[in-house]
Amino acid sequence: MRISAAADRLGTTPRMLRYREALGLLPPTAEGPGRHRQYSPGDLAAAAWAAVVEQRHGVGPRELAFALRALSDPAVADDVRRLGELTGRVSPPTRALDFDQRKAQRLLRRG
Repeated sequence: MRISAAADRLGTTPRMLRYREALGLLPPTAEGPGRHRQYSPGDLAAAAWAAVVEQRHGVGPRELAFALRALSDPAVADDVRRLGELTGRVSPPTRALDFDQRKAQRLLRRG
């Protein structure tokens, strides 16, 4: 379906759909440059779910696009995890490993 029909169905604007696509919040299209995108049911589902996630968590499309990047790009994920550790919002992985190691040692001493 064309962008205007897709936007109407989603209760948004063609401009917002183009913006979401530019941010990577829609599946990539196989269409070449200069061709009009045809929106599939999967495209509509992705756009609708993005809107739900944004509303549910109080974020905008840019923040959601960055979250997807952090999930899919290991370097970005590492940087975000490090920031979480520095701010105390995320425990360093070694702490979790240390906990498991101590637990295993306690179990071995019992046996």
